[in-house]
Amino acid sequence: MKIKLLFLAMAVLIFSTARAQSIHLGIKVGTNINKISGKSFSDQFNYGYHLGAFTEIGLGSKFAIQPEVLFNQINTDTSSLFSKIYTSLNPNKILNIKLSYLSIPVLLDYKVNKFFTIQAGPQFGILISQNEKLVQNGKDAFRKGDFSMLAGVQLKIAHFRIYGRYAIGLTNINDIDTKDLWKSQSFQLGIGFAFL
Repeated sequence: MKIKLLFLAMAVLIFSTARAQSIHLGIKVGTNINKISGKSFSDQFNYGYHLGAFTEIGLGSKFAIQPEVLFNQINTDTSSLFSKIYTSLNPNKILNIKLSYLSIPVLLDYKVNKFFTIQAGPQFGILISQNEKLVQNGKDAFRKGDFSMLAGVQLKIAHFRIYGRYAIGLTNINDIDTKDLWKSQSFQLGIGFAFL
């Protein structure tokens, strides 16, 4: 009986706290300036895009949690060293690789003032498609999961959110072997609109 009362009290406390805090829902779109580090890929940054939805959950006057669900496209080029590192694999030419991820960032927001927010947190990415098969037997060259850390800033003007952030991959996304470490890097610039 005591356990049931404890759970009931916790549920009431959580519900009343959640109702007291501000919650905003919105959509966002932006550009990715990205590359994959490693000798197998070009050292130059390429352009991609992202779009999706976000929620801002207020935690008092200074902090908020901002979970997002994004479609992220990453573009990169193989380098001339790819065929030297992986002599038994394609390609013998430089290929443009497009990777599409379902990304789930969970950011902690710190409100510096009414307009300016600093953001940081983890991002979990699930590879949903790739345009090129680098391996001749049809096996995927990239791992299905990517874990990154993000940090950036956001400007809030009425319902609009203008943001810039940097994401660095912490996991090796090479699914062929361990000859070369592949890690994602990305600068994201975008705009969001909170409609609730």
